[in-house]
Amino acid sequence: MPVNGEAVRPEAEADEPGWTVDPDDEWGVAVITTVGRQLRLRREAAGMRAAEFGAAVGYGEDLVYKIEGGKRIPRPEYLEKADEVLGAGGLLAAMREDVAKVRYPKKVRDLAHLEARAVELQLYDPLHIHGLLQTPDYARALLSMRRPAYSSEEVEQFVAARMARKAIFERDPAPELGFVLEEWTLRRPLGGKAVLRGQLEHLLMAGQLRNVELQVMPMEREEHAGVDGGIEVLKFEDGSAVGRSPAVGNGRPLSEPKQLRILELRYGIIRAQALTPRESGIFIKRLLGET
Repeated sequence: MPVNGEAVRPEAEADEPGWTVDPDDEWGVAVITTVGRQLRLRREAAGMRAAEFGAAVGYGEDLVYKIEGGKRIPRPEYLEKADEVLGAGGLLAAMREDVAKVRYPKKVRDLAHLEARAVELQLYDPLHIHGLLQTPDYARALLSMRRPAYSSEEVEQFVAARMARKAIFERDPAPELGFVLEEWTLRRPLGGKAVLRGQLEHLLMAGQLRNVELQVMPMEREEHAGVDGGIEVLKFEDGSAVGRSPAVGNGRPLSEPKQLRILELRYGIIRAQALTPRESGIFIKRLLGET
């Protein structure tokens, strides 16, 4: 914002993660390139130099060039201020929705699109608490432990994308969500005990939602149908479905009835072997008391 007549570029904008587009994301690159071109054309049509425009919107000349060149994702407030300064009548500000989407990796956008259409989700992750149930602190701790390590920017970008997917819980009508959680993932204090406590408290709140069923698979079980890996089955209103599992189709999305039947069979057995939702709630409360 201008201070003493000079534009000061906010430090957060210079360093904030998640505002660069993946060069391998063709649609994302196309969106940001188009937005940048429109901003440049509007600025030039208004007869404003980049430095002058940057002063007007409250950012530096270097950032203006990066955004106009498709090298940087503009923040929503940048587009709003640019729309106002350039008299675009809402056309630039209207680009916020598409711009917000390309902030997240393509594979996350594709998954979120499927989740947004699903009326029922059957989810089992043997390695971690499922992403849709993770708190920001837990997700950050988990992503920070990856090797080879993600950069700080990548970690924060992935955390933001994961949290954006949680909009599924706010849908109306709400989809039916079923999760099977492994006991050991509820005991391991990734990120520290305080992070784990916050995660367990979040699970208890999620389990109280009418459309959510949480089930815990105890470590003491001598039979377990989930030894071949995770399962995701998403069902849609038109009766179609898509599934995924490392044990079937090498983790690729599946829609062939025979393969989906195998996934649903395995998921059904896993649910039967796990604690009931009521028993699972009591179990998680006990773990919270021990943490």
